[in-house]
Amino acid sequence: MNRVYEIDEGRAFVKLRGTMLGVTVVNLLIVVVIAAMLVLSGPVAESVGNLIGLGSAFLTVWNIAKWPVMLALIIVAIAVLYYATPNVKQPKFRWMSMGSAIALVVFLLASLAFGFYVAYSNSYNKTYGAIGGVIVALLWLWILNMSLLFGAEFDAETERGRQLQAGIKAEETIQLPPRGTKKSEKLQKQTEEDIKHGRELREKYSSEDNHDRSGDSQDDQPAGNGQGGSARYESHRDRVREKVQHRAGNGESDDGDRPRGSA
Repeated sequence: MNRVYEIDEGRAFVKLRGTMLGVTVVNLLIVVVIAAMLVLSGPVAESVGNLIGLGSAFLTVWNIAKWPVMLALIIVAIAVLYYATPNVKQPKFRWMSMGSAIALVVFLLASLAFGFYVAYSNSYNKTYGAIGGVIVALLWLWILNMSLLFGAEFDAETERGRQLQAGIKAEETIQLPPRGTKKSEKLQKQTEEDIKHGRELREKYSSEDNHDRSGDSQDDQPAGNGQGGSARYESHRDRVREKVQHRAGNGESDDGDRPRGSA
């Protein structure tokens, strides 16, 4: 659900687990009630009615009225899921939304089609044997999950459309306040610390590398440090060059004597 609403999970561990536990308990109770209502039908309902002294008229009403009651319970379960599971504060609690209605219709149609497929196909029993029923149940739960996500996506995009029409910048993310930010802030702080530590390591080793390079370049230069040593070297070189040129112009050799055969 958080991906549907484009938000990170920021609720603390206790708050998140408490919310998920409450949602699970509510939906489990609804599933148990619906299962009991499905069991109490036909001959079973007639036997229970005769046992507690209820007439046939009540049983007829029960067999008709239980289907709307079951539908209402399913709607309540979907409403609780859509309201409590994402880390966003919904504008209000809605018993029935367009997304939940679409999810319910898609789930019923998909379940009906899947039921026909399983009834007229023996491939699961032939392929998986005793665990064929488990595979069928898991596939049915996957259909239920996809239907609920499709309905939640529809509600989220509907909310985005409302915000865009109201002039809210929701083209990138849906602008709904989060239920909690403690966990996301902690993760953000840890990420910033890791980035800071990595930057310090990079700058440390970069400065050491530059220092080593500067030391190597100074070793290649003549005696003296920096620009002063280089200037003294060039001055000495110029004096030697002038002295050699002067001796060559006077016809002297390198040891200061005139060449042989001169007057």
